[in-house]
Amino acid sequence: MSGALASKPYMIAADIGTTSAKTLVIDRNGVVLGSHSIEYPLFTPRADIAEQDPDEIFAAVRTGIAEVIRKAGISAQQVLFVSFSSAMHSLIALDRDLNPLTRCITWADNRSAGYVEPLKRDLNGHQIYLNTGTPIHPMSPLLKLMWMKDNEPELHDKTYKFVGIKEYVFAKLFGQVIIDHSLASATGMFNLRELDWDKQALEVTGVRQEQLPKPVPTTYILEGLNSAYAAEMGLDPSTPFIAGASDGVLANLGVGAFEPGKYAVTIGTSGAVRGVVRQPLTDPEGRLFCYNLKDDFWVIGGPINNGGIMLRWARDQLATLEAEEARRQGIDPYDRLTEIAASVAPGSDGLLFLPFLTGERAPYWNANSRGVFFGLSMQHEKKHMVRAVMEGVMYRIHSVLRPLEALGGPTQELRASGGFARSTFWRQLMADVLGTELTVPNTIESSGLGAAQLGLLALGETRDFSSIYDWIREGVRHEPNKENGVIYERLSEIYMNVYKSLRGSFDDISAFQQQNQGRN
Repeated sequence: MSGALASKPYMIAADIGTTSAKTLVIDRNGVVLGSHSIEYPLFTPRADIAEQDPDEIFAAVRTGIAEVIRKAGISAQQVLFVSFSSAMHSLIALDRDLNPLTRCITWADNRSAGYVEPLKRDLNGHQIYLNTGTPIHPMSPLLKLMWMKDNEPELHDKTYKFVGIKEYVFAKLFGQVIIDHSLASATGMFNLRELDWDKQALEVTGVRQEQLPKPVPTTYILEGLNSAYAAEMGLDPSTPFIAGASDGVLANLGVGAFEPGKYAVTIGTSGAVRGVVRQPLTDPEGRLFCYNLKDDFWVIGGPINNGGIMLRWARDQLATLEAEEARRQGIDPYDRLTEIAASVAPGSDGLLFLPFLTGERAPYWNANSRGVFFGLSMQHEKKHMVRAVMEGVMYRIHSVLRPLEALGGPTQELRASGGFARSTFWRQLMADVLGTELTVPNTIESSGLGAAQLGLLALGETRDFSSIYDWIREGVRHEPNKENGVIYERLSEIYMNVYKSLRGSFDDISAFQQQNQGRN
């Protein structure tokens, strides 16, 4: 290490999330010395619209970097680099001055739902998926641009550049319109094997290649930071910025799940299961994504819409009295719900819950799916329903892990993170349903740590990612209960069969709900 680099002991990780921008100061031992989070709203004037203000997010990033530097008590001269993590699938139209023509259309926007089946049926959608690794779903910028071409053709044609939120931040800070291979591989328009924009995808969107950012490796270094923004953030204008990657692939790196057979599972509001392979792999059935981390690291897996948000629904709709009583007693309502669930035998006495209250992504990619209690009888009480909700989330994880193992190999170790990992009951339930050992690294900021590791690699400070293991503090381990596992294996099969038998009915009830939306 050169003397100049040794005098810069701190790294900044900036994570642009769906609900907030979070910034971290991390030292060379992987210790987080300071963090700062700034929330921003999601605009949902209709049920199918989910947008944000890109300038509000850009301001949050700048303020967050300034605040975390202040909190950590470090100087601009001590910052080695700033590396980025970002949520995927966002879309912003820019004019020639790099100013927004639209809000930031997020992954949760569903206006393009009607383009899924025509793309699959008439426009060779499955081949586009095999080329790009992004499942055909309204989250994808591919479908958003198809919708825009038909519904806002003038805007579509006059747009100078179509970018995501991280690309917008870089465009403002550096005047460069680039996109890292990781986020590009989540657009549905990036050919995984050619590492360039896919010709078939561009054809169906009507977008010209010059309207898209220049793809660059995740280790790409941006230099020439705007001096005014540098002063605002408390940085030296010569500070290198690392392009970075998406939050999902960096989370795998940050928990140490990047070797064969090591899978990462995250459950927050939503959830995901991911593993790493050494070359791009796509699922013949289109169930899984494949996103880039770097040339020889590709993250495969699947996201679920309905994670911890299902327990919140149970708190607010099923167990309102219990939650209120817990609050009066100074107890976290979620802890009370966990107590209620733990009082019921595994399998909830034959009650299943299909937790599709917000539609679903992997492995079904069905925005029309809806929630179902199945097997309800007179013997079942509220406590059974609460446990069934929690078990239903784990069946969702199981349904993603199955095709993931088929593509990436059997599970050797499962590493868990996210809000659910704070609960002993949730963790043991996952181990039992999945039938595998579960490890919970004592690492909260997995995406931020991953971004920092990527930055060290970009600057030549490390040769590989193995030093992440020096940063990860091992937490608890859970062994699966074999007796419970037998019950859950049987119920998982029934769960899958119930979903398959209801696919047509999901479309029907979704159409009915849309037609009657807003009626009293």
